[in-house]
Amino acid sequence: MAEAEYGKGVPMVTTPQMGAIDTALESIRYRGQLIARNQKLDSGVMSTGISGFAAGFIFVFLVTIVIPLLVWR
Repeated sequence: MAEAEYGKGVPMVTTPQMGAIDTALESIRYRGQLIARNQKLDSGVMSTGISGFAAGFIFVFLVTIVIPLLVWR
């Protein structure tokens, strides 16, 4: 039977080894930020896709057809 040691004070808890946990947490945080950034980019492209396509179409129409006709006159 183990003998109890009394009068030694309050037992102290050792500090935990947090290196692996911090590394895993940083990796999770980084991946979460990448996913959020990608989602924001996709949302922006989807919301302005039609107007961007229309603006590009008008620009190409002006550059390839209208401006050359005005210059050759």
